Amino acid sequence: MTVYTASTTAPVNIATLKYWGKRDTKLNLPTNSSISVTLAQEDLRTLTTAATSRTFEKDQLWLNGQPESLESARTQQCLQDLRALRAQLEAHDASLPPMSQWRLHIASENNFPTAAGLASSAAGFAALVMAIAKLYQLPQSPSQLSKIARKGSGSACRSLFGGYVAWEMGSEADGSDSEAVEVAPLEHWPQMRAAILVVSAEKKDTPSTSGMQQTVATSDLFQERVRSVVPARFEEMKTAIANRDFPLFAKLTMQDSNSFHATCLDSYPPIFYMNDTSRKVVRLCHAINDFYNDTVVAYTFDAGPNAVLYYLQENESKLLPFINHLFDQTEGWEGRFSKGARAEFDQQFTEHIQNKFTAVLDANLHRGVSRLIFTKVGPGPQDTTESLIDATTGVPV
Repeated sequence: MTVYTASTTAPVNIATLKYWGKRDTKLNLPTNSSISVTLAQEDLRTLTTAATSRTFEKDQLWLNGQPESLESARTQQCLQDLRALRAQLEAHDASLPPMSQWRLHIASENNFPTAAGLASSAAGFAALVMAIAKLYQLPQSPSQLSKIARKGSGSACRSLFGGYVAWEMGSEADGSDSEAVEVAPLEHWPQMRAAILVVSAEKKDTPSTSGMQQTVATSDLFQERVRSVVPARFEEMKTAIANRDFPLFAKLTMQDSNSFHATCLDSYPPIFYMNDTSRKVVRLCHAINDFYNDTVVAYTFDAGPNAVLYYLQENESKLLPFINHLFDQTEGWEGRFSKGARAEFDQQFTEHIQNKFTAVLDANLHRGVSRLIFTKVGPGPQDTTESLIDATTGVPV
């Protein structure tokens, strides 16, 4: 039995301009364009191995070691499109093994909580598409493959690139121009950092898919958002990234997060993704920026309560004293900052901030945060020799 395998890792991306709402639910065509930052994969990545053999009896998927269904229409559409591209290669080269006709075994694992507002589906479908594309030796570009990943999970298309990424909504009914493109590579602005405050690792009350449909159908604010607000911000955000203008990047990021959650609240019945801890983090960020009379940090919240705080490496010594003071016992510091560095954060807060900071620091804020993830802007999908499937048996190792 010959088993062919290929493995890829794919990153999480966090939108600075949110994708919310669909003009076509089957093709996952958005009602507005969006922009995101791709995050480094040390703490946030999906590893996927795709395998195929003429002896496999059916398509199978294992997620984090457990069997999962491959029957969803979204997943089937991705597999169908990838097999069609492989079939085109086989039609022009009879020496290629007919993989397009064989079944697939797919094993995938995340190194972060699944379905907890950390863009697990984006990394998951990006890794699935890239691993199978590698297995099939497809020549298509990341933008071309992003159209397939988009059908699995809208934001997955942005995880096919590193750095700063736009998902252009397109206008064609068949989705042929709705794809991800690079706004700027990782190397253009490598100083971008992100601190993720994991507020909840539980599954969301309202899944993103149904939440979008509810908002599109019932929110008056949503119509204004997609008609005029986001298109203007889309161009401004591209300019901010091109100029490495963090104050503008931060303002647009925070405004768009607020706008997105306002449309969720304006839905009927209202949708609540943020919670009390989330709102306290918003107030904290504005208080920190007011304290320095400078834009040091920007918050954003996807469809969940977890806070993503963007900041520049040069401002780490300004922001992290606050984070260290409030979340000194929270999991996540290990391996990121030495005892010496944390002692400096503590000293900075005690000597230069504590007596001058007039905003109320909620001493209980740490109770609402289970984990900290310190990361930065990172690359797109990466080939790897690490395999989750045994090349002899064709089943997960």
